[in-house]
Amino acid sequence: MTSSLNCKGFTYLTALLLVMVMGIMLGAVGQSWKTVMQREREEELLFRGMQYRNAITRWYKPRPGQHQATPLRDLKDLLEDPRSLTTVRYLRRLYSDPLTGKEWAVIADPSKGISGVFSTSTEKPLKVGGFPDELSDFAGKESYADWKFIYNTATKQTGAVKSPIPGGMR
Repeated sequence: MTSSLNCKGFTYLTALLLVMVMGIMLGAVGQSWKTVMQREREEELLFRGMQYRNAITRWYKPRPGQHQATPLRDLKDLLEDPRSLTTVRYLRRLYSDPLTGKEWAVIADPSKGISGVFSTSTEKPLKVGGFPDELSDFAGKESYADWKFIYNTATKQTGAVKSPIPGGMR
């Protein structure tokens, strides 16, 4: 009878130890999964932000027959340019902020219109370096809200619009 009781106690302790080890391992996997998901949201933030930046750049780039670029007052105008008699689209759709799931915050001047967008997320970015040249000022920023996708006047004159994702658009 004594042998049977000792065996039951050993089995109970082994089961507890096994549950504890599994809990630790699942915690580590969960933390790794969270990091992977944040990196994917960062990549999507860069993609969507550059889509807005490129669209705003194309909005302000003079087209044939247009004397002067008018200020961009609403991001919805990027879906279909109200200034044009033909259908001119700068974005396929309005993207939400992948970090917050909400609309982007806009950078606007009352007289010049919208010049860029940024995320309202105050989380600390995982990516702190290794940005493409056109986003090099993102290096070392403290939060995603510091990543500002602003219309670049240099691209206005050259007409060059680059994508941070190799291979261009998705």
